[in-house]
Amino acid sequence: MGEKISTREAYGRALAEYGGNPDIYVFDADLKKCTMTEYFAEKYPERFFNIGIAEANMVNIAAGFAACGGTALVHTFAIFAAGRAYDQVRNGVAYPGLNVKVVGSHAGLTVGEDGATHQALEDISLMRTIPGMTVVVPSDAHETRLAAKAILEMEGPCYFRTGRCPVECVTDSVEGYEFEIGKGVTLAPGDDVTLIACGLMVEEALKARKLLEKDGIQARVIDMHTIKPVDSEVIIAAARETGAIVTCEEHSVIGGLGSAVAEVLAKSDYPVPQEFVGVDDVFGHSGHAWDLLEKYGLSPEEIARRAKTAIVRKQKNKRNA
Repeated sequence: MGEKISTREAYGRALAEYGGNPDIYVFDADLKKCTMTEYFAEKYPERFFNIGIAEANMVNIAAGFAACGGTALVHTFAIFAAGRAYDQVRNGVAYPGLNVKVVGSHAGLTVGEDGATHQALEDISLMRTIPGMTVVVPSDAHETRLAAKAILEMEGPCYFRTGRCPVECVTDSVEGYEFEIGKGVTLAPGDDVTLIACGLMVEEALKARKLLEKDGIQARVIDMHTIKPVDSEVIIAAARETGAIVTCEEHSVIGGLGSAVAEVLAKSDYPVPQEFVGVDDVFGHSGHAWDLLEKYGLSPEEIARRAKTAIVRKQKNKRNA
């Protein structure tokens, strides 16, 4: 594990690194020091546009650039990207299938002291229901850099979720790690239960795995960086081989990663027990980021507890078979 860097910081650096293509245009809603588009703005000022606090207008302007052949990226807080500009993202970007990347920063509980009005807990759900929308939630700086490059190279609309808090880098030391949109990554092996996580919850899932090891439980950990299209193959393989699933996300348990995994399992031949670690249909509160994760049950201890519950359910099913 290396230096702690937030995914928004890593994204900003990557955008400047890979933004040399003259057809790439970057738009921001007066938040370049927060979204970290300032790196791109300094390097390519002629292709950076500060639209001001007018998120809906920003998305439509970007759609116009994309309609003329450009790759357009819009940036604001996730709560505004997915919420305030939803109509424009849906009808102005996704419906015509334009090459616009919507980058939502400061997502989830860890926006912290800004409180419930700014804590986007529904953004993944909103974005993944839009037809043709790709949804990517990277876990750390290393993965964010590779994911940023990938979304710049892909055609079509994409929602890219980044966070405010610095996080450990957990993917750079994984042997054979490769980033591919739509393909989950197995970070650790295990046969007793599978932990499927996205964003900063990948780090928490790896911590939970160590807690479970103390009780003789071997947990597989999957980094599901792409929520849509979700990797059905890796989910079904995990269900078949471990028989129990726990999903972990800094998002509502409704409509996000957990729902995406449950949909896959329900349609498969392996509808195994699944436990959901996330925010339970409530708004957040103002507070320190890591205190909020603890308060809402997004902790390694809670993940480990849910893993044990899933295992008990698996064993009960076997007895009743």
